[in-house]
Amino acid sequence: MDALVVEGLLERIPGRGTFVARPRRAASRLTSYTEEMARRGLLAESQTLLARREQAGPGVARALNVTEGDAVIHWRRLRRADGAPMCVEDAYLNEILIPGFLQSGMPTSLYDALESRGLRPTWAEDSINADVATGDEAELLEIAVGGPVLRHSRRGLAGEKVVEVSRTVYRADRFTMWLQVGTEG
Repeated sequence: MDALVVEGLLERIPGRGTFVARPRRAASRLTSYTEEMARRGLLAESQTLLARREQAGPGVARALNVTEGDAVIHWRRLRRADGAPMCVEDAYLNEILIPGFLQSGMPTSLYDALESRGLRPTWAEDSINADVATGDEAELLEIAVGGPVLRHSRRGLAGEKVVEVSRTVYRADRFTMWLQVGTEG
């Protein structure tokens, strides 16, 4: 039964029992930035701007299902496509789930590194909104301060474990978000 809970087919409710889980809607496979750029025919590159252990603030703690002040890994990267800036990504990871992550040398792909630990996100909660670039973002993305950007927030889960929370700022003139939608049936 434990294996069926991990696979999401059964759901445990403390004090009540184990029940058949409600099926999730079918969704597109989550892709990493590297995979997404390759699908678009672009060469992905990343430059680490920051990689450190921090204490989780209230928002990150809530999103990662950890206690405020717990150790998290903050990994900030400038992501390029065919050599031109595409986005700035801040990823937050629960250090308990990925011990030694910072000491093992920063991976090329976060999702590949999580997959090697059996923690590649299988589903996510995303939000996307239009905004304008701050001074720091504009400099990194090589656009004008106040230029249009897309803000993408993700809470990535492997089964029921939250494994990543990220905030990404995309250049609106270079990036289009593609979604697959349909009816259940």
